[in-house]
Amino acid sequence: MKPSRLPMFRVTILSLAAAGLLIPARAARAHCDGLDGPVVRAAQKALTETNVNLVLIWVHQDAAPEIERAFARTLAVRRLGGEARQLADLYFFETLVRVHRAGEGAAYTGLKPAGRDLGPAISAGDKALETGDVTPVRALLAKQLEHGLEKRFAEVMARKKFAVNDAAAGREFVRAYVEYIHYVEGLHRAAAGGAEPHGEAHDTAASPHEHPEHP
Repeated sequence: MKPSRLPMFRVTILSLAAAGLLIPARAARAHCDGLDGPVVRAAQKALTETNVNLVLIWVHQDAAPEIERAFARTLAVRRLGGEARQLADLYFFETLVRVHRAGEGAAYTGLKPAGRDLGPAISAGDKALETGDVTPVRALLAKQLEHGLEKRFAEVMARKKFAVNDAAAGREFVRAYVEYIHYVEGLHRAAAGGAEPHGEAHDTAASPHEHPEHP
């Protein structure tokens, strides 16, 4: 990709990321169920400062009473100290994360250990909020977008000139073409404000009317 075209990609990067095209939704959600994730960190601070309002922002309003009750129970048990305090904290962490994930429409599968490798995007995103500089995030996402586009484009071009009587080669071209077009259209729709890519963008098979003519 020519350097002069790079800013155009960077303009749409954050919209594309928000639409889930650059960062898998499953990985993004998993960030919140870790013992070193933002939800548990908020819970730890709330318990230290005995201020439940520090965690209510992580759940929907209708779930606030459940969190407030769990918070009150946790504070009461924490006074016993020792193992009881640790178990009470764990109970509150689990309750908060479970309710938070339910609000996202995700299942609760238990707290995950601290220090997991969730990839560079989450780390860069959190660091940007700490430093107030989103430039490294833009660069990271722009690089990923360009790589994804160029890889799919190169694969189509490599299969474009196939013998007309070679059906197997033709199908390989169609597979690469469909993946490439869905990727491009998905990025375009996300940049324009759409949340969903065209059709079933992750399918590698194409319906008959999607098959391009032999070039």
